[in-house]
Amino acid sequence: MTTPALLTENITVRYNDVLALEDVSLTVAPGRICGLLGTNGSGKSTLFKAILGLVPAELGRVRLRGRPPAAARRKGIVGYVPQSEQVDWAFPIRVIDVVMMGRYGHMGITRRPRRADHEAVAAALERTDLTGLAHRQIGALSGGQRKRAFVARGIAQGADVFLLDEPFAGVDKRSEATIIEVLRAMRDDGHTLLVATHDLAGVPQFCDEAVLLQRRVIAHGAPDEVLAPDRLFEAFGIEAQAVGERTR
Repeated sequence: MTTPALLTENITVRYNDVLALEDVSLTVAPGRICGLLGTNGSGKSTLFKAILGLVPAELGRVRLRGRPPAAARRKGIVGYVPQSEQVDWAFPIRVIDVVMMGRYGHMGITRRPRRADHEAVAAALERTDLTGLAHRQIGALSGGQRKRAFVARGIAQGADVFLLDEPFAGVDKRSEATIIEVLRAMRDDGHTLLVATHDLAGVPQFCDEAVLLQRRVIAHGAPDEVLAPDRLFEAFGIEAQAVGERTR
């Protein structure tokens, strides 16, 4: 039996008296793109933090390629692409330096890049169409280019599992198409991607499966099944047509 790329079992997380996640169980096989859907406050960001081991779970467990979060992070198994607002874009660092950060786990305590590190970074930049922008300050890039830089960091890292938090927010259609192309290619290479997104209309186009979250898992399966009107009403509290209009 194939080991799941991502497994959460009965994850429950509280912030003081606030129940953020309740009994969340999720299994994603290797080589899949899974869309993570839900309203603001539904627990998507908390689930990412629980998967990464950044918030303690009151109950349950997480496994990434069979390893607990801390071990998976040490091994470079999991890569994370954050929301734009979580990054200090004024920090004076180049695109190539951001991508090289993905190689730190391969360098040892000196963090002195070797030939293999430079080659991995160059390949990641080429794959995300950022080679020509490698020496530009990260804050000077467009929204879509910034997202691709963090995807490139995960590729250079050699991660098996990627968590992407709203990768299409604030990007133009060209960058969105480029990101989707990169994600599909990563999936085809055997990587597993959990993608939090508000773009419900686009989910069937690039996701193999989807999860609808409202502190607990409302539905998990094929996108068309998860996006059924009754499921959307349960999660969003409004009609499916209105959800589509608000997420365009």
